[in-house]
Amino acid sequence: MAKSKRRGGGGPESVVAAVDGGLAELIPDRERPRGWTLLIDGAPQSHVDLDDPAHLSFEYQRRLGHAVDLAAPAGRPLQVVHLGGGAFTLARYVAATRPRSTQQIVELDAALVQLVRAHLPLDPGARIRVRSTDARAGLAKVPDGWADVVIADVFSGARTPAHLTSTEFLAEVRRVTRPGGSYVANIADGPPLTHLRAQIATAAAVFPELALAADPTVLRGRRFGNAVLLASDVPLPVAEFTRRVASDPFAGRVEHGRALADFTGGAAPVTDASAKPSPVPPPAVFR
Repeated sequence: MAKSKRRGGGGPESVVAAVDGGLAELIPDRERPRGWTLLIDGAPQSHVDLDDPAHLSFEYQRRLGHAVDLAAPAGRPLQVVHLGGGAFTLARYVAATRPRSTQQIVELDAALVQLVRAHLPLDPGARIRVRSTDARAGLAKVPDGWADVVIADVFSGARTPAHLTSTEFLAEVRRVTRPGGSYVANIADGPPLTHLRAQIATAAAVFPELALAADPTVLRGRRFGNAVLLASDVPLPVAEFTRRVASDPFAGRVEHGRALADFTGGAAPVTDASAKPSPVPPPAVFR
């Protein structure tokens, strides 16, 4: 059962509830009247502004948004699969920036879905379907070539599950992605970046075109953070993606081509047999 908790200063109360993945907390944004941040066990997961769903607050979500923006001409409706729901931030963004888009959210945590629906309701006119099931199982039900974009942002206990890191998983992603479509993934890692390099190699085994966006300090292996991987079977809009990432409030860097291959450093693709969850973030990351 969700409980409200006053944090002082008046305004909306935070909401705390036990969900399948831990303790969820919805924290009101003091700078945005209808803005909320979702935390799971103290780790920030999503930010939503119900008055302005096109606003993306988190650095990595802005980069996911850039990838969606570049998937088709502005305003054109898209068919999007979201693996991992959180507070449905990216689905709200697509619905706001590309009306008439059709979207499927696959989120394992049914209690989290109920919490978000109750306190951060979706626009009733948005074409968004939410399935409470495992991401890979949900992906298996999507028809061949249905999606213009597949977005993977799946974390359980702040780690991406092992079965969502393999070539077999990405083969399913490519199956459901139409020719010319794109796959976008949020990957969390820190020094020595073994997981990130392996995920790039895994994507390269399935998709011929890749680009990676991240904070330069993350790419240099100086701190734990998020990287956004963009993949397709056709050449990517790297120049525009690079410009947008560099223009963010926290400017990032984009690697592609030979530079990205050099960064990968000969890492081997991950298979179901060798897959491991992403690394545990250090406690200081969420302070």
